[in-house]
Amino acid sequence: MSFISENFKMLCEIGECIARQFGKDCEVVLHDLTRSYDNTIVAIWNGHVTGRKVGGGGTDAGLSILRGTAQPKDQYSYINKTKEGRILRSSSKYFLDDKGNVVGSLCINYDITDLVAAQGAITKMIVREDVQEESESKEEVFTSTIDELLEILMKEAVEQTGHSLENLDKDDKAAVVRYLDNKGAFLIKKSVERVADFLGVSRFTIYNYLNEAQEEAR
Repeated sequence: MSFISENFKMLCEIGECIARQFGKDCEVVLHDLTRSYDNTIVAIWNGHVTGRKVGGGGTDAGLSILRGTAQPKDQYSYINKTKEGRILRSSSKYFLDDKGNVVGSLCINYDITDLVAAQGAITKMIVREDVQEESESKEEVFTSTIDELLEILMKEAVEQTGHSLENLDKDDKAAVVRYLDNKGAFLIKKSVERVADFLGVSRFTIYNYLNEAQEEAR
């Protein structure tokens, strides 16, 4: 039994408490990261904020952590955005097992779009235009399905090459695979097949690119 399963009732009570305190604009998500990544959401409150529901998957940030290219460091009150452009103030708490492996997370996404708009209107009236306040920001990809997340990551990978999909050469395609691997995309079920179809190559070629990337890393 996983940590999340063992403590599910208590974690749900905490999640509901937070959601009720801040209302319908505050999404709270409980992830069991020992499950398949397309099915990590085991509880969610106000899922309409990012369009997700129980049985859905995580974001690109969680993939990077599971892949080992990012550390499971708790983060609080950072600015985020949905794909529709809604502004979120987010916090992420990770749960580790005795060996230090990440096994779950509790994430809060508070939609502050209307508050930011109101603040902007007030600021225009009372603050000099040349004074700006900087805040910590982070771009995280929120999607309703894990397939949509993979699609976005593949398009990002192509953009990193500076070329269009139709004009990618062998080195470009290898770079796309390296980018996706670093992002943890190959932890998604059937991702090798989908990436192969996307790039117009065989699965064998994808595995070759992955092996080459691992040899370079070593």
